Amino acid sequence: MSSDRHAVSSASTAERFYHGGKSVYGAPLGILMLDARFPRIPGDMGNATTWPFPVLYKVVKGASPDLVVLREASGTLERFIDAARELVDLGAEGITTNCGFLALFQRELQQTVPVPVLTSSLLQVAQVGRTLAPGKRVGIVTISSATLTPRHLSAAGVPPDTPIAGTDEGAEFSRVILGNELTLDRDLAERDVVTAAITLTRNHPDVGAIVLECTNMCPYANAVRCATGLPVFDIYSLVSWFQLGLAPRRF
Repeated sequence: MSSDRHAVSSASTAERFYHGGKSVYGAPLGILMLDARFPRIPGDMGNATTWPFPVLYKVVKGASPDLVVLREASGTLERFIDAARELVDLGAEGITTNCGFLALFQRELQQTVPVPVLTSSLLQVAQVGRTLAPGKRVGIVTISSATLTPRHLSAAGVPPDTPIAGTDEGAEFSRVILGNELTLDRDLAERDVVTAAITLTRNHPDVGAIVLECTNMCPYANAVRCATGLPVFDIYSLVSWFQLGLAPRRF
């Protein structure tokens, strides 16, 4: 009985006294956004309706998809650091980004902001790999297999021999995103992502799960799952896990 009273008293105290220090409350996740204008459909990380919880956004000026994906985000590190600090000042208690290629900045961002940082969907590859049966491994589907380098993989802790397939040769997805075009054919984009996943599994029968590198691929994760029969992980699955640590469910 006394322990129950103590629990009630503690809960009442927690609900009575509130502490300040931030500008915005109730949105612990901050998302660093590329400077882009291509369509962000539901399911895309940059579409606020994708998330079942509030988020904070900050666009990193000049960080175009072409620059970040095809040219290793050259010259943008300080801009990402400044933007991450702005999100923390605003109220973010955890930082993520909307491009898997920003794994290159994982360590630098961790070292310069006082909150947890999750730069890339690729950071979950090792964790997913530990769930698979012996003889199975994770495969990656990316927006640009030509420029997803060993440096990116190493920065995310991804084994260097991980199978990779890209949408580079597709009809729609890579062209629209990297070209920052204003119109996207969703069906063609989905076809590109699914085709890359099927190619990946055909070329590497030992793939037991797929990680989608690109944050813009989340709307097509279910289609990839249906086409391959394999578990599919993306930035949505990773950030959902991250958010549960930033704001645990209260029972």
